[in-house]
Amino acid sequence: MHFRTRNLATAALIVGLSTLNFVAAAQAPPPVHLTGLINDYGPSNVKGGPYEMHGTWSLDLHGHSGTADFSAAMAMETSDYGTLNGNVTPSDPGSRGAHTHHIVLRDATVSFDATGCPDLMANPATKSGFQITGTVSLMTGNGNVAPFETTPLSSRLQICVTGASEVEFSNITLVFLAGSPAIKHFGPYPIHGVVLNRRANHD
Repeated sequence: MHFRTRNLATAALIVGLSTLNFVAAAQAPPPVHLTGLINDYGPSNVKGGPYEMHGTWSLDLHGHSGTADFSAAMAMETSDYGTLNGNVTPSDPGSRGAHTHHIVLRDATVSFDATGCPDLMANPATKSGFQITGTVSLMTGNGNVAPFETTPLSSRLQICVTGASEVEFSNITLVFLAGSPAIKHFGPYPIHGVVLNRRANHD
């Protein structure tokens, strides 16, 4: 009798855990690969700024693992406003300080709650999405370790992917969090971009 009771209790526990796993899995989207563009301006109070920022990005959401990989390739140069504050000589394009950055996050933690994401307050506002946060795995300047970074790397990045009723994932923002060395170069404000493509990720 006790043996049978123990078996029933064990079976109930297994069913309960399976149900919890199923519910948790149902809350997370399946693996997905997203790509898009970055187009924005940095603040004027950084050295050489304000910069124009143009680039491409990709993000692999690993479904129920709760992690994601992100990479961006970006070109930057001082904007036309630099002609007003003396950072640019209009007749010399080389004075704009054109340079590149590659930014990578690996195995970053995913939150399927977009609370605190910048574009939830935009006009018009996005409605929902997810965010990933982590310390950069790679931060370059013209292919070298970025001169503003520490060793080991310590800049922390919040990436939000949000959307609304017509397009589930439409917007992306990159924000370097307080205390990150990268703020010296990019500023503390959201860097905005667009989601171009979404496809299932089978790897």
